[in-house]
Amino acid sequence: MTEKTTPASGPSVPRTAPSEDEHQRVEAAAGRPETAQSTFSRLMSGSVGRNLGLVVALLIIFVIGMATAPDRFPTVDNTLTILRYASALGVVTIGMTFVIAAGHIDLSVGAILALASVWATTLASQRAAEDFHWITMVFTALAVGAVCGLINGILVAYGRMASFIATLAMLVAARGLAEIISERRTQIVEVRGFLDFFGGEVFGLPVLVIIFALVAAGGWVLLNRTTFGRRTLAVGGNAEAARLAGIKVQRHTMLVFVLVGVACGIAALMLVARTTTGSSTHGQLWELDAIAAVVIGGTLLSGGRGTIVGTVFGGLILATLTNIFTLNNLDTSTQAVAKGAIIVAAVLLQQRVAARNRGT
Repeated sequence: MTEKTTPASGPSVPRTAPSEDEHQRVEAAAGRPETAQSTFSRLMSGSVGRNLGLVVALLIIFVIGMATAPDRFPTVDNTLTILRYASALGVVTIGMTFVIAAGHIDLSVGAILALASVWATTLASQRAAEDFHWITMVFTALAVGAVCGLINGILVAYGRMASFIATLAMLVAARGLAEIISERRTQIVEVRGFLDFFGGEVFGLPVLVIIFALVAAGGWVLLNRTTFGRRTLAVGGNAEAARLAGIKVQRHTMLVFVLVGVACGIAALMLVARTTTGSSTHGQLWELDAIAAVVIGGTLLSGGRGTIVGTVFGGLILATLTNIFTLNNLDTSTQAVAKGAIIVAAVLLQQRVAARNRGT
């Protein structure tokens, strides 16, 4: 005799109305296209909307510049000045994007840049450049940046120090070492090959801007199209979950700090070429500018999300603001206060957007 089975009885589970996201998933699974309104809303709430907002903000800042300095701001020379400044700062912000996306912070980028600029322009380095090739100055700056980044990475990843503390110590040490090496003197660069290359132009576009564009393109590919980028976001989103997924979190964290150190070395070369000097005062408060540009661009300060395109726009916004401040004879203290306020506003906006997304 066959035995009939009946489903076990249990407490009834109340059914709730599916959310809008569930409706969209059901429609996608059924092969039905989303409505134009839902598609537009999804785009505007994502990276497209953020980048569009940054473009609008940049245009507003340009209007302010033309209104406050109509004779000096809207000129070709001033535009090139903004681009040259944004290029050196922008390379640092690309590296900083990876660090913040990985859930850390680096306060030593300006000091590492200064140390790299001083070490690459010492008398011994310039003599070696004249005897062999100016590329030795490039290797020197990159090596200094990489070593400083490696020390930061080891302290944070294997020494289990908070990145804030480790990089703060590097900020003090690197700036002090730069002062010792240079004896607090400005070192003049006299290697013509170096200056001719980095100070040159290609089809009317400064080499410094081209270098920044190449670094930004490389950073975008590295973050969005490689395993390294996916691991960076995974570590920043949840380090423990990333470890359980097989990612070597400590080694990856160390490599992220090496990456930003190399970016500082590249930026040091660009700043040396722009100013024809190496100095222990180079890069002062650049850590503030870099963090501000990254946060304005849309990278989460808590980690887990990063955007290179947004960082580029954030750097351009800050560079343009700095230029307007300078043209209007505002002192550096006022500029620092304004940039601090911008960081606070950007973080508050991020928190509001995150809370709204959680609510939906």
